Amino acid sequence: MDILGVALFALFARVAHQSEDMPLSVAGWLQTLWPFLIGTALGWLLLAITGKTARATSMGSGVIVWLCTVVAGLAIWGLRHGGVPHWSFMLVASIMGALLLLGWRVITGMRARRAAPGVDK
Repeated sequence: MDILGVALFALFARVAHQSEDMPLSVAGWLQTLWPFLIGTALGWLLLAITGKTARATSMGSGVIVWLCTVVAGLAIWGLRHGGVPHWSFMLVASIMGALLLLGWRVITGMRARRAAPGVDK
């Protein structure tokens, strides 16, 4: 689900910012996607090192993946473009990353609690 969330984030970004210089294309989408996927992979690596992959759907694990995704993705973007990303890009990437990487965990947790024995439905 994390990869899907990051892929959607990159797609939304490409759709919102397409221009003659950067038309909407698979290549453009992949150029936007890969820095953030590296961040997601780093988050998952950190979960594996700390032994938390069994609780990957927990909010704590989600926060780790989200922070790694945003920080690494923006850092790689900055290195590729020779400067610090604009504050609005950092804000939107952080908010959308939280919605997409934490949102599915919230829904999964709610569904699990609802399905648990002894919980009123």
